[in-house]
Amino acid sequence: MTINIAVLVSGRGSNLQSVIDSIESGDIQNAAIKVVISDIGDAYALERARNHRISTVFIDPSSFENKQAFEQEILRALKGHDIGLILLAGYMRIMGKEMIRTYRNRIINIHPALLPSFMGLHAQQQAFDYGVKVSGCTVHFVDEGMDTGPIILQKCVPVMEDDTAETLAARILEQEHKILPEAVKLFVEGKLKVEGRVVVHT
Repeated sequence: MTINIAVLVSGRGSNLQSVIDSIESGDIQNAAIKVVISDIGDAYALERARNHRISTVFIDPSSFENKQAFEQEILRALKGHDIGLILLAGYMRIMGKEMIRTYRNRIINIHPALLPSFMGLHAQQQAFDYGVKVSGCTVHFVDEGMDTGPIILQKCVPVMEDDTAETLAARILEQEHKILPEAVKLFVEGKLKVEGRVVVHT
């Protein structure tokens, strides 16, 4: 059975591209990205999707009275494509409760730090400013908190003495491109089980 995937984006979509490439190469099987949804009309991620003949939807948050109405429109798009897994790949908004409730343990986010350290925006800059010797990235299920959901995979990235926040971010991104497709593959193959805060790889 093929699992239909939706990817929510706000930016350039390099993590989206990593999943597209893994599906097209056959590394991820029995999965298809059915729609890419953006809250930014000119996000380059939409162009990436169109280049691979994937449906795209721009939903303008400013067109709605409130966040709930905005997310109702997203939910309509998801249900219209019979979505079984949602990926947040550079999506810059916190998910609402109804979205999380509807897709509990079926929403996956990629975060450019080793959670629970450096949650929220500009995580690479936060880690660099703090002076950590090791940073990295985390793939996790999304819950009602900000970057607080059960952790699926993490990858460490050492901080070099000559690093800047930008060079560190670039090396973290290389690892994001590896562990996000890996997490998708595990999910599609039914190898992830959430037990409380712990994700067990079966």
